[in-house]
Amino acid sequence: CASGRTRTASTSSIHWPLIYQRQPPCRRISTSCSLLAKKMSKLTDSERNELLSPLLQKGWTMVDNRDAIYKEFLFKNFNESWGFMSRIALKADKMDHHPEWFNVYNKVQITLATHDCGGLSNRDIKLATFIESLV
Repeated sequence: CASGRTRTASTSSIHWPLIYQRQPPCRRISTSCSLLAKKMSKLTDSERNELLSPLLQKGWTMVDNRDAIYKEFLFKNFNESWGFMSRIALKADKMDHHPEWFNVYNKVQITLATHDCGGLSNRDIKLATFIESLV
C-alpha cells in the first residue's frame, strides 16, 4: 500500500498481506492491427513498372543489393524536419508500417521495405506516396 500500512485479507483463518494474494493475469493491449493483418506480398514485375515509376521520377532510388527504395529530404531547420517525421510517424503507425529512417538536424533519410515479405510491397508505395504529399 502506498501509505506504508500493510493491508491484509482473510483466506480461511490465515491473514496474508495483499501483495501475496493471487492477482489476475496481466493483459497486453495492442494498439496496432498487426495480429489481424494479412501477410503482404512483394510487388509483381507489372506492379513495379506501374507503381514505382512515379516515385522514381520524384527522386526515390532503388537501394543497392536490397529490394527497397530510398530518398533523402532536406529542410530549413530541425523543427521542420522533425515535424515532417512526426506526420509520417502518425500515418505509418495507422498503416502498421514503419520506415527505416535517419535524422540529423535538417536532413531526413528514409528507406522503405516490407520486412514481412522481404522486399517492396504496396505498403511501401502507399507510404512513399503519402510522404511525397507532405513536401
